Amino acid sequence: MISYIKGRLEIKSKDYIVVDVGGIGYKIFMSETVIKELEKGREVKIFTYMKVREDDISLYGFLNNEELMTFELLISVGGVGAKSAITILSNITPSKFALAVITNDVNTLKKLPGIGAKTAARIILELKDKMKTEQSIEKGNNEQIKEAIILDNKANDALEALCVLGYARKDVEIVISKIDTSKISVEEIIKQGLKFLGR
Repeated sequence: MISYIKGRLEIKSKDYIVVDVGGIGYKIFMSETVIKELEKGREVKIFTYMKVREDDISLYGFLNNEELMTFELLISVGGVGAKSAITILSNITPSKFALAVITNDVNTLKKLPGIGAKTAARIILELKDKMKTEQSIEKGNNEQIKEAIILDNKANDALEALCVLGYARKDVEIVISKIDTSKISVEEIIKQGLKFLGR
């Protein structure tokens, strides 16, 4: 498995780039939004997901772990393929996507290309369930941390969204406790949380 690729950006296309690493060009499919941010001729570091099938091996690229985690969550949902997931990421940020899942916001998800009401509902159902299964709160010291934090609705939504993006609940709770959530939006709480968590 290739975790990331670091090299010179040689080619930019609408839906993929080519990165030269030691004379070998790696074709990496990425969201159109991210590709626009990259500068041809500069060194780039791209986090990757390798999709292997009998008749195809493809690389999908992301600028950070949040995008990669969101992609992996999306393709775990029945009926959502890799190309659909990349298209979705071209139209919504990981933080907004996580927030939509946590708050059961079907309307936001069904506005994304290729996502109808049924698929949006399935994404929310499957990913919220997966989050609850994978993100458990340890007892002992973590209970003391939990008790020390009084979460309002915005902070709680942000906490759950960051957990969906793959961060440990205990780490997120500590970070949220350091943020003044009273005068900022849920999305801003998530953005600040990502900075503290070392995005």
